[in-house]
Amino acid sequence: MNEKRKNDHIEICTDKKRNIEMEISTGFDDIIFVNTSVPEINFDEINLETEFLGHEFACPIFITGITGGVEEAKNINQKIAKAVDELGIGMGVGSQRSAIKNKSLIDTFNIVRQEAPNSFIAGNLGAVQLNYGFSSEDIQKAIDMINADAMILHLNPLQEVVQPEGNTNFKNLLPKIKQICKDVDVPIILKEVGCGMPNFDIEQFIEFGVQAIDIAGAGGTSWSKIEAIRAEKEGKISNAKIGQLFGNWGIPTAANTFEASSYNEEIGIISSGGIRNGLDAAKALSIGAHLVGIALPIIQIVNSGTEKQLIDYLKQFIQELKTAMFLVGAENLDDLKETPLVVMGRTAEWLSARGIEL
Repeated sequence: MNEKRKNDHIEICTDKKRNIEMEISTGFDDIIFVNTSVPEINFDEINLETEFLGHEFACPIFITGITGGVEEAKNINQKIAKAVDELGIGMGVGSQRSAIKNKSLIDTFNIVRQEAPNSFIAGNLGAVQLNYGFSSEDIQKAIDMINADAMILHLNPLQEVVQPEGNTNFKNLLPKIKQICKDVDVPIILKEVGCGMPNFDIEQFIEFGVQAIDIAGAGGTSWSKIEAIRAEKEGKISNAKIGQLFGNWGIPTAANTFEASSYNEEIGIISSGGIRNGLDAAKALSIGAHLVGIALPIIQIVNSGTEKQLIDYLKQFIQELKTAMFLVGAENLDDLKETPLVVMGRTAEWLSARGIEL
């Protein structure tokens, strides 16, 4: 069942005719940089290097967890890992639950470490599995499987509700997450899957010892819609209707990045959720993110394309980021965070309603 679900996810996400992205905006269009007519910097000297959880990145890009656990995923992960290694960025793998239960699937994950021996690699398991028999020992198995530099526990209550075979018991999960932070020897990253993470959650996570978060806000891929497609195919009409109704649920990514930025000196922040170009990445980094995450465009390229095509896409993304920095006179990422900008529209309204000062 788990392998079928993973195959379904790959098929749905790579079929560009499917409507799986949200209709609501990420909100980055509401953020406008103040242009400078004299940047007073050399474009060729713009420095994108940064440090995240003690690891050096050549550029603040993180390929968020996509897949693993099925044969097709091995080829996808291999291409991504090669690109990550060449460009000096980082990546996460998809949920490793299947490989913990079935060792024959381990190579679909550890191919990542083989191809990217020096890169920042994060493991991945659903946090809710801690309520379904998974333990600290299982988390450690996932870490050891890929010699992970960090461990992602993903939080996906909406996806689980819509998913035909979803696990929906999230009761008393927080104490288990807190214990995992104490039990394992790599940083824990908590990640949403497209609905965002409010500041009252982030405050708790900091208290638990969580070292980084991936907010994964709304405006990009809708896992509610993806599971609705699966539910309809399986005749689960109620699930399908709920998935479509809640297809745009969540905190828009730009607003969520602002919320999280209040804590960016206490916890690492990955901004993801509909970031599709280097300009949006520049905005996310300017308002407090340490890294930006990308997923859907990556799997759509590597599923039917080549490693070179993926590298070309990422190099274009990086050039767009550098161009935005050049036009505001930011020679490095610290300068970018000091850049003046204007926030308008729905994002400004959201922040005002939430009592968040710019």
